Amino acid sequence: MAPDVCIRGGTVVMPHGLCAVDVAIEDGTIVAIEASCARGKIEIDATGLHVFPGLIDPHVHFNEPGRTDWEGFASGSLALAAGGGTCFFDMPLNSDPPLLDADAFQAKHAAARANSLTDFALWGGLTPGNLDELKHLVECGVIGFKAFMCDSGIPEFGRVDEAALRQGMRLAAASNRLVAVHAESETTTRRLTSELIEKGFCDWDSFLASRPVEAEREAVEIALALSAETGCRLHIVHVSHPDVVAVIQQARDHAGLDVTCETCPHYLTFSSGVLPQVGAIAKCAPPLRDADAVEGLWATLRQGSIDWVASDHSPCPPTMKQTDDVFAAWGGIAGVQSTLQVLLSHEPPLGLPEVSALTSGQAANRFDLKNKGKIELGRDADLVLVALDARFTLLREQLHDRHRLSPYVGLPFRGEVRRTLVRGRSVFVDGTGVGPPSGRLVTPEGIGDR
Repeated sequence: MAPDVCIRGGTVVMPHGLCAVDVAIEDGTIVAIEASCARGKIEIDATGLHVFPGLIDPHVHFNEPGRTDWEGFASGSLALAAGGGTCFFDMPLNSDPPLLDADAFQAKHAAARANSLTDFALWGGLTPGNLDELKHLVECGVIGFKAFMCDSGIPEFGRVDEAALRQGMRLAAASNRLVAVHAESETTTRRLTSELIEKGFCDWDSFLASRPVEAEREAVEIALALSAETGCRLHIVHVSHPDVVAVIQQARDHAGLDVTCETCPHYLTFSSGVLPQVGAIAKCAPPLRDADAVEGLWATLRQGSIDWVASDHSPCPPTMKQTDDVFAAWGGIAGVQSTLQVLLSHEPPLGLPEVSALTSGQAANRFDLKNKGKIELGRDADLVLVALDARFTLLREQLHDRHRLSPYVGLPFRGEVRRTLVRGRSVFVDGTGVGPPSGRLVTPEGIGDR
């Protein structure tokens, strides 16, 4: 019988290398990878294109329900698909209410099912006030738990002290759920920020001084110690400096800890020197670091010490960035559409299987998503067709997120996304989102929505 879809003539990016093969899809699943597949009911010509596994972005803030004026699943998932993404993990804190209990899970799940073009997973929150809810959130199907070791910026999402993080890690370990931490020392960042503001300093150098690398490293060391004590699987989000990566790698190599880490495309692209020119559009926490740190992160990425690259897409209304007070401006970068291009455009170039692992395969492995992350028989047909040698300058009108406020605008990129497919269904073709929302919940046990 003819397959539903045949992607013909492309260069397929496999874990072991590049293959000139066709990919056949039935019922959303890859059923053949061979030199010449049977003619499909739908034929997609991929001649001259590279076929990658769809990107998995484990760290986005799409802010729905409650703050769709910041983003929303419709615009956020479209921007993800425009960048080659087929699955995102939505963070719990910027929706209103935050995802801290089963009712909030159900509300966010319903909103995502109704509006997302792509598949999705949902992080549960870990705060001092919801420890009794963690078991219920596991039953709902959260992908893991997110905790802030410093002020989250959202009053309803409280930071954890060591006692609360320890207890939460024990509960998460009992359910084999991973805990992800925003690792910056509240003690250090609060003290430095207060001192600088009291002295009347409010420029970008002052903001950078208020969140030094030492604050990040200190919090990481605490989280690692608690992981060793509790047996909890740990993940450190948005690592901004190679010195912090070194601390994590040492914990893996010498203490045998089950810990992973991610960095973000903005830490690989921008140094702190751009802040006076770009302004609050490039404000984030931890902040951008100096040029040496940027190069150092690329080195650790090549060495395999960073497990994946996630966007940490954290948009807001433009008015929240339009202030002369650098401490008051919202700290978050909108970049969900640019992760793949950042990795493809760097010189010297990364190997394409390495890019695929950093954007899809390694996250799928970590979260035990057996149906995703690779182009392999029996896996979901989550695919992105890329014109690898196409070069372009990113224009604001090419962005698909709600407010299109991205520091990547104006940068030269390599690798143009021509088509994105989620479980064999095209959701983005030649610059346009297509089809109705049909995203499904992904859980560590598999697809949660069948």
